Amino acid sequence: MAETILRAEHMFKEFGATKAVTDVTFELHRGTVLGLVGENGSGKSTLSSMIAGVYPPTKGSMTYKGKEYKPGSVLEARKAGIQYLTQEQGTIDGMTVAENMFLGEEDSFGRGGMVNMGRLVARAREILNENGLKHVDPTRNIDDYSFEDRKMIETARSLSKQPDILIIDETTTALSKKGVERIYEIIAEQKEKGTAVLIISHDLSEVQHLCDEVMILRDGVFIDLLKGDDINPDNMRRKMIGREFEGSYYRGDFECTYEDEVVLSAEGLTLDGVFYDISFELHRGEILGFGGLSDCGMHEVLKTVFGAIKPTRGSVTLKEGNVRLHSTSASVRRKIAYIPKDRDKESLFQPTSIKDNIVAASLDKIKKGIFISPRIERRTANEQAGIMEVKMQNVNQMAKDLSGGNKQKVVIAKWLANDSRIFIMDCPTRGIDVGVKAKIYRLMEDFKRRGISVLMVSEEMMELIGMADRIITMKDGRRTGEFIRSDSLSEADIIEKII
Repeated sequence: MAETILRAEHMFKEFGATKAVTDVTFELHRGTVLGLVGENGSGKSTLSSMIAGVYPPTKGSMTYKGKEYKPGSVLEARKAGIQYLTQEQGTIDGMTVAENMFLGEEDSFGRGGMVNMGRLVARAREILNENGLKHVDPTRNIDDYSFEDRKMIETARSLSKQPDILIIDETTTALSKKGVERIYEIIAEQKEKGTAVLIISHDLSEVQHLCDEVMILRDGVFIDLLKGDDINPDNMRRKMIGREFEGSYYRGDFECTYEDEVVLSAEGLTLDGVFYDISFELHRGEILGFGGLSDCGMHEVLKTVFGAIKPTRGSVTLKEGNVRLHSTSASVRRKIAYIPKDRDKESLFQPTSIKDNIVAASLDKIKKGIFISPRIERRTANEQAGIMEVKMQNVNQMAKDLSGGNKQKVVIAKWLANDSRIFIMDCPTRGIDVGVKAKIYRLMEDFKRRGISVLMVSEEMMELIGMADRIITMKDGRRTGEFIRSDSLSEADIIEKII
C-alpha cells in the first residue's frame, strides 16, 4: 500500500438543514488516483472543498503528512501543497493573466509591500511556456482568452509548484479533446511523481480509465470503495443510484420525426472570425443537433440565434409573425429559452434564491398590472421545481449552494415557467450525473410530443446520435454536413466531418 498522505475521518458538512456530507472517512495515497463518484448532490464537491480549504467541516478531522490539518482558506491549502481545479471558471475578470496566476502570492515577488511586476510576469510566462501555453501573453487581460484557455491557465498555475495533492473536479467537461488529453497527461505525470490525485467525474468510462480506486457517495454517505475489476461503469452506476438503471438513456426510436411546420430559420449567419454562412430550419417538434469540436463556432451560433451575439451578416427569423430576432429580450418575449454551456456565469443569479431564478423569465406572465404577487411567485417556483425534482431545502435556498445537476434543473425550470416553445440548449448535460441526464433526455422527448422544438449543441457524439432528429456538423466555423436520424448512424460518420 502506498504511503497515506491525507486521512479524513468522520467528516460531516451541513448547510442549515441540508446534510451534504455525513460521517465519511477515507484516505489519499501518494502516486494513487482516487475517483470520487455519485449523483449530483451526493457530496462529492463538498468533500473535496473541505480538503481544499473552501470551507471547514461541521465535524470531523483531517491529518495531512502526519499532522493535524485545518486549512483556513484555499490559499492556505495551496501553500501547503494542495491544488484544486474546479469545473467552473476560477479566474477573476478584469485582471491580467499573470495577476490571476499569482493572486495572494504577490509577496514572493517583492519586499516591503512593493511587488516586482517584471519578475512576476517573467515567472508567469515561464510557467505558461512549460505547460504548452506559449500563445498566452501574461500581460494581457484574462477576459481576452476563451473559457478553455482560462481553464488551462488555472491548470498551469496549479502546477507552478509541485503539488502533493491534486484535486480535479469535473474539469474535463469544460474542455475540448485537446484540453482533455492534456489533463490526462498531467494526471499520469503527477502520479509518476508521487502526487495523490483526487478526481471527480460523471464520465464513468473516464473514471475507469484513470483511477486506481473509486469511492462511491450517495446522499452524502460513503457507499463503497472499488478497486481492480470492480471499477466498471455498470457497477459504479448501480452503486451510485442504489438500483439497476433501467432502460436506455436515449430515445428508443431511430426515426427522424417532426412536423412540417418551420418555427425558426437562420439565413447566412456569419460572425467574422468565428463562423460563416450558417443556414438551417428548425421544425415544430424537432430536436436539431449541432456537432463539432469545441472551437468550431457552434456554441457562438446558438448565442447568435438567441440574440446574445450580433452577427456580422445574416438573420434569424421566428416564423410565427415573421419576426426577426435581434436581442435576448425579444427572444424571451416570444417564448424562446436559452440554456448556456456555462450555467454558473451565464444563466443563474448565484447569490439569489431558487425562487428568484425560476421566476426571472416569467415576471411579465405572473404580474397583475404593475404588481407581482409574492404568493404567485412562490407557487410558480414550487410547481416548476417540483416538476424538475430539484433537491433543495425550499425555494428560498440560495442557488449557489446547489449541486451542478440541481442548478441545471433550476435553469430549465426557469424556462418551463415561461411556457417556452423553443429550447436552445448548449451542452445541456455537461457535468451532471446519469440520473439527471436521463431526466433531461426524457424531458426532451416530452417536448417533441408536445410540439416544442429543441436546438441543441453537444460535444458528446452519442448524445447527438441518441437524441437528435437531424445533426448538422461544423468545422473551422463552417457547415460540413448533415445527418438524418437512423440506427446505422455512427460516431465515425460524424467524426469524419468534424476533424
